[in-house]
Amino acid sequence: MLRALKVAIFLACLAPLGLLGWKGLHDGLGANPIEVITHSTGHWTLIFLLVTLSISPLRRITGQPRLIRFRRLLGLYAFFYGCLHFTTYIWLDRFFDVHDMLKDIAKRPFITIGFTAFALMIPLALTSTQGMIRRLGGRRWASLHRLIYFSGIAAAVHYYWAVKKDVRLPLLAAGILGLLLAYRVMAWLLSRQGPAQTPSEKKFVAENL
Repeated sequence: MLRALKVAIFLACLAPLGLLGWKGLHDGLGANPIEVITHSTGHWTLIFLLVTLSISPLRRITGQPRLIRFRRLLGLYAFFYGCLHFTTYIWLDRFFDVHDMLKDIAKRPFITIGFTAFALMIPLALTSTQGMIRRLGGRRWASLHRLIYFSGIAAAVHYYWAVKKDVRLPLLAAGILGLLLAYRVMAWLLSRQGPAQTPSEKKFVAENL
């Protein structure tokens, strides 16, 4: 049952890419297809980051610890769509022109913060295997993977700065991210109580930091 659910989620995560491909084959990308692809891949990168960050709170709230089994898959899809977003920019938009990209970075700070968000995801993807978890050790691995918080913040800022007029969606994404981070701050504050922690508090901290 769990394996079948993982396969279903895996295929569902490919749906945004499939929709883009379908639109491309049927002339549905509009007058500026590069812009549509850039926006779509960036949009889904942030969505998958938020969904990944939602797993820990959801498994606590719903009482379903098995949800953690899907976190790595969703995180890797965030990186996958981030790669597509990044590739669209350097290939289709700038044709690997490094000089042009450097000028773009100097003129538009949202490009810089976007690169930062993507760069922070790279070590997370590279250390997502069970082998790397064993090599790094649980505590060091967990500390490294808190980079996802900073990647999420950078991605939300990138989204907000990139949108010129209607900022409702960027603000919604930032609000959701804020709630998810506030949840983790609460877990961290509980961890600072040391010996005064109750068994339920210790379990809460272990599951969410």
